[in-house]
Amino acid sequence: MTVYAAIVLAGGSARRMGGRDKPALPVGGVPMRERVLAAVADATPRILVGPGPAPAGVLPTRESPPGGGPVAATAAGMALLEPGVPVVALLAADLPLLTRPAVGDLLRQLDTPPVDGVCFVDASGRRQTLCGVWRTAALRAALDRFAGRHAGAPLRDLLAGLTVHEVSWSGGGPPPWFDCDTDGDVRRAEEWAR
Repeated sequence: MTVYAAIVLAGGSARRMGGRDKPALPVGGVPMRERVLAAVADATPRILVGPGPAPAGVLPTRESPPGGGPVAATAAGMALLEPGVPVVALLAADLPLLTRPAVGDLLRQLDTPPVDGVCFVDASGRRQTLCGVWRTAALRAALDRFAGRHAGAPLRDLLAGLTVHEVSWSGGGPPPWFDCDTDGDVRRAEEWAR
C-alpha cells in the first residue's frame, strides 16, 4: 500500500456555471467534493483547498489570494503537508466519477518507470493534470521555482519541468478524469453515476 496525501482543489470561480459553489453540487445525491474525498479516503492527510467548511477528518485551507488559481491552491495545500510524505494526489473537486481503484492505478504506475508524476489523459490525448499523483519532492521543487508567483499561474507551467507518465483509462465504467464544468456535464455525470 502506497503512503500518500491528497490535496483537493475546490476554489475555482465556476464562471460557466454562474459562479455557484460547483464542488458542492450533488451527483448521485452526494456533493462532488465529497465524492472526490471518498475516492482518497485512505490518504493521510486529506486537504481541501477552497471556501466553505471541510468534512470531518479533512484539513481545510485557502489559496492566497482567494481565487488565485490552481498553482496558488496547490501551494496552500502543500504548505500543510508534513515532511516525509512521499506522494500527493492532486485532484480537482469536480471529478464526481473518480474512484479509489482509479487512484490506485495512478499510484501503481508511479514507479514503472520512475517518474515525477502520473496523470490520466483523455481520449484526445490531453493531460488531466488535476487527476494525478505526484512525488512530493518534485512538486515542492516546482513550486519553489515560482518563488511566490503562484497567483494566476497556469498549472501546466508549474508541471512543465516534471517527468510525467500519461495513463489512458482502461478500467470499467466512466472515465475518472471527467470534470464537470457545465450543467450539461453534471447531467452527464448523473447518468453515469446511476
